[in-house]
Amino acid sequence: MTRVLIAGMGPAGLVSGLMLARAGIEVHLFEAEAELPTDLRASTFHPPTLDMLAGLGLADLLVEQGLKAPTYQWRDRASGDAATFDLGCLEGLTGYPFRLQCEQWKLTRAARDALLAEPLATLEFGWAATDLRQDAQSVTLSLARDGQTRTETGDFLIGADGASSAVRRALGIAFEGFTYPEQWVVASTPVDFASKLPGLAPVTYTADSEEWYVLLQTRDLWRVLIPVDDDADPEVILSDDWIEGKLQGIAPHEGGYPIAHRTIYRVHQRVADRYCVGRAAIAGDAAHINNPLGGMGMNGGIHDAVNLAEKLIAVFRDGAEMDALLAHYSAQRHDIAEEYVLTHTHQNKQVIEEKDPARRAANLDRLKRVAANPAERLAYLRKGAMLDAVDKSMDVMP
Repeated sequence: MTRVLIAGMGPAGLVSGLMLARAGIEVHLFEAEAELPTDLRASTFHPPTLDMLAGLGLADLLVEQGLKAPTYQWRDRASGDAATFDLGCLEGLTGYPFRLQCEQWKLTRAARDALLAEPLATLEFGWAATDLRQDAQSVTLSLARDGQTRTETGDFLIGADGASSAVRRALGIAFEGFTYPEQWVVASTPVDFASKLPGLAPVTYTADSEEWYVLLQTRDLWRVLIPVDDDADPEVILSDDWIEGKLQGIAPHEGGYPIAHRTIYRVHQRVADRYCVGRAAIAGDAAHINNPLGGMGMNGGIHDAVNLAEKLIAVFRDGAEMDALLAHYSAQRHDIAEEYVLTHTHQNKQVIEEKDPARRAANLDRLKRVAANPAERLAYLRKGAMLDAVDKSMDVMP
């Protein structure tokens, strides 16, 4: 029986594994962590991603646990003026005409549980991919845990082992791009910002000449993203006093802000120069990483996983020619990461961090005109919701 090895149990690894197992292909998944992480990561699911997950029986589970965000907006911090986009115009193009705000870990737990019920799936935690070798018929993955080492051999390997992917490095794939010259802080609070900022949408990108920020509502919390200087002291900017000061600056709140979570990280814009080498391919953060302005990173990784799994099903179950389909996968997903994910998220950052008042006002006026024009609004939302990217890059055959 065909056996596919998968390094990494993030969204890309678990979704590809579930698709393959249900198609009658044996999968063996490995995760470096002892259990699935539940820390703050992605929280936005776009409409076509939910359409894909619906086919696996996962979308409605997420909708039950998340928050439907029918609108999002670009806002000016000084004036409070905003351009608001209503995703209702996507009705008929998707079964889910909204952004779903739902923590990434809810997807990974649901996908894990679904895989555990599949007789062709094996999941092992605590084993990190370290290296690989391959020949024309098979690929062998090297693994390590607590000083122990072992190898596993399969017919194919999917490297979904994150931005520092050992699989990508072992394949000699370049990971080109840049790192932004600032750190980003994310804090979560149960305080309802919508009750304090009139007209606030569940997802809001707020431009400012001094300090931009992003507000995202989930079912139980509001997440706040704020940029900080590259040399800022993590101990200071993760302190109660510092975060309290920033949140009070966004919206005064008597009694103080309870902080449920806090983290600091650096943001990169990078894409692998190719996605496949022989009998191994990469997907998700192993293939591309980007800033979170637009919520495209996790979604793009899930799209990678679905695209790759469909091609591997065509190869191993239906007898399609491997090399051509893998070359097609690599070209499709690389181009989408470059053209849509990296480009769109970087443009979003340029808009939100614009310091010149005249240019900032012009940006907002342009967005308000787009939001008010049905044809332009639909085109804008199709791109922002990744529907255009899916239409362009999800065909199985070249």
